[in-house]
Amino acid sequence: MKFKINKEDRYTVLTLEEESLNTMLAPELKSEFVIMRNEGVQNLILDLSSVKFVDSSGLSAILTANRLWNGAGTFVLTGVEHHPVKKLIEISRVDTVLTILPTLSESIDYVMMEEIERELNSDDDD
Repeated sequence: MKFKINKEDRYTVLTLEEESLNTMLAPELKSEFVIMRNEGVQNLILDLSSVKFVDSSGLSAILTANRLWNGAGTFVLTGVEHHPVKKLIEISRVDTVLTILPTLSESIDYVMMEEIERELNSDDDD
């Protein structure tokens, strides 16, 4: 599986550099998510801009990331540009569960705002 990881202070971007997120790649991607979460990655942005096809196993991997970061940080899906990928997300209705933003810069802004909100809420608890 080809991918690129960009680790910043407050977020990490995993850019999948494959045209197809399918049964062959999904287990490896899930493992990568678990490793990243165990390493303490607080916020993850998954960039699918190179991905032209996702099957049910790929969708399961994406949902695994969403579960891993639920309540622990922020998970954002971005780069959903190709029609077959958009269609699967719409048909499966995971767009009602996931945070999906059109661009990487919007995703970064969203994560930063979520971080600020968490910090403000933790200050209120003190």
